[in-house]
Amino acid sequence: MSATSLAHWLRSVSDDELARMLAARRDLATPPPADTNVLATRAGTAGSVARACEDLDTFTLAVLEALLVLDADAAPVTTEAVDELAGAPTRRALARLRRMALAWGDDSAVHAVPAAREVLGPYPAGLGRDLPWLRDTDVHKELEALTQPERKLLDTLAAGPPVGNTKDAGSDTPLEQARTPVQSLLARGLLVRKDSGTVELPRQLGLALRGKPIFPDTVRTEPAPETYPHATETVDSTAAGEAMELNRHMESLLESWARTPPPVLKAGGLGVREVRRIARELEIDEARAVLLAELAYGADLVAESTATEPEWLLTNLADSWLGSPPAHRWAVLATAWLDLPRLPCLAYSAAAARAGGTAEKDKQPTPLSTQLHKPRAATARRRALEALAELPDGTGIAGGEELVTLLAWRNPRRDGPLRDEMVRAALWEASALGVVALGAVTTAARTLLEPAEEPAREPTGEAGEDSAGETADERRRRATAAMAESMPAPVDHVLVQADLTIVAPGPLEPGLAAEITAVADIESAGHATVYRVTEDSVRRALDSGHSAEELHDLFARTSRTPVPQGLTYLIDDVARRHGRLRAGTCASFLRCDDEVVLAEILNSPAAGELDLRRIAPTVLVSGSPLAEVLDGLRERGFTPAAEGPDGRVLDVRAEEQRTPKRAPARRRSHGATGATGASTSERIADVVARIRSGDRAASTRRGAGVRNPGGEGDTSATLELLTRASLQRREVWIGLVDRHGTASQHIVTPTRVGGGVLEGDDNERYPLHRITSAAFVES
Repeated sequence: MSATSLAHWLRSVSDDELARMLAARRDLATPPPADTNVLATRAGTAGSVARACEDLDTFTLAVLEALLVLDADAAPVTTEAVDELAGAPTRRALARLRRMALAWGDDSAVHAVPAAREVLGPYPAGLGRDLPWLRDTDVHKELEALTQPERKLLDTLAAGPPVGNTKDAGSDTPLEQARTPVQSLLARGLLVRKDSGTVELPRQLGLALRGKPIFPDTVRTEPAPETYPHATETVDSTAAGEAMELNRHMESLLESWARTPPPVLKAGGLGVREVRRIARELEIDEARAVLLAELAYGADLVAESTATEPEWLLTNLADSWLGSPPAHRWAVLATAWLDLPRLPCLAYSAAAARAGGTAEKDKQPTPLSTQLHKPRAATARRRALEALAELPDGTGIAGGEELVTLLAWRNPRRDGPLRDEMVRAALWEASALGVVALGAVTTAARTLLEPAEEPAREPTGEAGEDSAGETADERRRRATAAMAESMPAPVDHVLVQADLTIVAPGPLEPGLAAEITAVADIESAGHATVYRVTEDSVRRALDSGHSAEELHDLFARTSRTPVPQGLTYLIDDVARRHGRLRAGTCASFLRCDDEVVLAEILNSPAAGELDLRRIAPTVLVSGSPLAEVLDGLRERGFTPAAEGPDGRVLDVRAEEQRTPKRAPARRRSHGATGATGASTSERIADVVARIRSGDRAASTRRGAGVRNPGGEGDTSATLELLTRASLQRREVWIGLVDRHGTASQHIVTPTRVGGGVLEGDDNERYPLHRITSAAFVES
């Protein structure tokens, strides 16, 4: 269809086409445009065009550049001319540009939005400006007459950009006096002087030197990444192993922070020392430590306390997570990661720089700090995973750079300098979470990536408490079930070895895992976890209230191999010595039936350091806290046990603190109108209706009317006109200013005027105090 302007063309398209354009360019619909002229003006601004170009692939951007090379922003061009310049059929790309209002017109007269030249730069496709005096010149003949150095210089500029710096551009030199290629080309008019140090290659010569098409094959064709096929079961089982390792590390992190909450830095975030402590305790690298901390924060398992000196404390949700089955634990972390509006890679890249000695102190973002907050992070993460999900089930990409190249072609202008880094980070993090394995998206992750249904109503409170929440919860349940199928079934037994190691041939049932962890330390983890029983681990179990008989029963009941005598002797030996020395509070006391033991303590350096003194042959007391007395004696080889008033063994480990989870961020409606109860498509349809109404109002012939600028002063004339229109069922034209100060025009058939509101037959309501003018519509 021919059109003299973008506004004219937008008025001629169907409502469905206009709705698709608004869906693709959401910024144009907020606030709703008063009419097509306002919409066209917004669509033609450089900022809006730049945002729209972020959604274009490399070839579509090249087609837009080809339009600018043909000066389609000044005069229409034909599709055939664009095809010839691009070297491939461009109808699909042009259709997309039209759909996004970056171009308009039919195939015989295609226009480009003028702001595209400002957005894409002064040299579209790397070609210079068109020079009028070269239009009638046989440039090929001119090129044939050049020397080899002159031709080499022009070939370099023709590849783009078409400008170069040179000291020979400072003065005009006649051709016969030219001594350099630049002087000669300037004298021939084949180069143009921009300033005293810069020359430019005219577009006509650039096109002649490049030939047609002007774009290489890599621009016209999407790169096909190298892939490898795998069995889906292999991918899922590999990912399940990573998920189990993730759960184990997160559990260890939470237990560590429950014992010793790390402080919040004055500037916010988690300190470098704490990251290194996590890495050391969990035996992982700093990058994974940063990722774990960010995941714990993103899943609301930890939060900043409100104390004067804040700490990172576990939330109540952490207890729920720790008590959940492995597959559910994974689903909580994977969902939190997918929606995380943060870039952990910025922090673990800084950690890598510190390790390599190349970090700059002032530019090191820390984990859990506001520096990592990037609203577009979740979108970039999903974009990378959705590209992998396009591959057949079980098919994995050969490497991260393959994915980087693919996404760079699909959206070369999106996410700026962080684009490629975010793709690499997303792939590494997805592998660490068990979302991707062997370069392929898992079955469970594909379920999480399925698009959510549009909500039917506005959210009512916390994030997730809307009609789409049930759909999201259902997806997570299905993903949890898929991961549970891939994980090995929990086992209810262990294999006790003669070297005092315990082998768990699979993930243990939660209750059994807690019992084994209480009496043994993890030596190596994986599909088969190896625990080791030591004197310290047995004493730990006894300190927590277990008896020797309970430990013997645990191994006899759960071991599929005979319990070795060495383990039995170890438990009995530690239990025999454990508790012979009893501690209480005086601040604290020690009692022992064996006076020799107390005498040994009094003669050791510990007596002075711990302020111990004898008050009876079998009792010592101290002014130091009980925990300090226990730790000090244990460091010197003694094995005291804490005792309560009734003589029972006490667990005096520090009580774990909890803090409420973060206040949920209230979701906002990002639609065009913000009207409560409308889905995205309904809001866009409402915007289209308003635009069409504004167009009709602008083109309607109006009779005599009344004006009340700003809704101030005497409104009786306006009320009288509207009341008459209501009684006579006549259409009226009204001018309206909304609460944002945006003026609009409407055609209304009033059905009722009263209560400060004008009601129309289309069920719309218009506040009378916002009506600035009104007039009858003439037929």
